[in-house]
Amino acid sequence: MKAVALLSGGMDSCVCAAMAREKHGSNNLALLHASYGQRTEKRERRAFQEVADFYGVRERLMIQLDHFRAIGGSALTDPKIQVPENKLVQPGAGAIPVTYVPFRNAHFLSAAVSWAEAIGAGAIYIGAVEEDSSGYPDCRPEYYRVFQELIRVGTKPETRIEMMTPVIGMKKSEIVRRGLDLGAPLHLTWSCYQGEEEACGACDSCLLRLRAFAEAGIADPIPYRLRAAGRS
Repeated sequence: MKAVALLSGGMDSCVCAAMAREKHGSNNLALLHASYGQRTEKRERRAFQEVADFYGVRERLMIQLDHFRAIGGSALTDPKIQVPENKLVQPGAGAIPVTYVPFRNAHFLSAAVSWAEAIGAGAIYIGAVEEDSSGYPDCRPEYYRVFQELIRVGTKPETRIEMMTPVIGMKKSEIVRRGLDLGAPLHLTWSCYQGEEEACGACDSCLLRLRAFAEAGIADPIPYRLRAAGRS
């Protein structure tokens, strides 16, 4: 069965794609990347291409969702909103970080469903993480359960597309270990919210990633401008 995997170029989506490849094989894997006016879109696009090349995936789709920049409301798309540094929001704390992009994943998934239906894919993989993350509302299991129902009622009667969220309940350190077990190219991935030459080492995404590698007992292979004590 053919599968579509959303691949941002980050660690979680890379491991998720590796899991999809393990199940479906490279020849049945289609990779989708969405740029949305984020600060590091060029670097993430490069990571996507390099990971796709690593796996030899030929079927790729890259889309541009520029309306997110016009909508604003997020530090990732609005240059007037500063990306917080050295502040790690814990899930369940009630505060949603300013790096949350309003309802972003629904836009990504809509494109993925359209493409999956067009090419006859039976599964969509997304590397959303709830347990050990920033607490974004569109990374919760119930979000994907509802979206599964939306797929059912909004596609052709004969269409069968299953929503797959294989890392949603994993800790980031578990994702690192799973990636290593699968031989995923973590050295090609990019997670930083604001750096494109070197990861800043201070944004929410960098802090989560560095903590994950530290808990896994493995050195993060990407370059950092700053590696705070205990995070390397």
